[in-house]
Amino acid sequence: MEEVKVLTSNEENSAPVQYIVVKIGNEQYGINIKYIDNIVRSQRITRVPKAQAYYKGVINLRGEIIPVMSVRIKLGLEPDVYTGKTRIIIVKIESATIGVIVDEVREVVTLESADTEKVARPANGMEDAAGRFISSIGKSKGELISLLDIVSLVEEG
Repeated sequence: MEEVKVLTSNEENSAPVQYIVVKIGNEQYGINIKYIDNIVRSQRITRVPKAQAYYKGVINLRGEIIPVMSVRIKLGLEPDVYTGKTRIIIVKIESATIGVIVDEVREVVTLESADTEKVARPANGMEDAAGRFISSIGKSKGELISLLDIVSLVEEG
């Protein structure tokens, strides 16, 4: 007779997940590596008229036109400051390929489910812009990393 194992909710999500840790403003954010296609140096962005404020424009990456979004503006932070460490992360999700501007790419970390905690949502539905796009908080090397729900960040207009 075959043994049937019942998975608890903790065991279902126990596979470790890799995140690219990026710096945006003074905070560290993690982006699930499965959505990342490429990381490129900051380059000339061509503005697109009448786009939302957080869309900076488009870039031409090896013949492909890719829209570029400012994560800082989308999260309600101050506008981007371009430095030698500024990068554009090319994110691929089902509905789109998009570049997101980050201040710096730090490292890749692997987090177990025990290293992350879900973020409690306010019952009254009132939360800041950044809170809507953070799925959980991760702990790595004694530091906290806000884990971005990159799909919601990119898809929400």
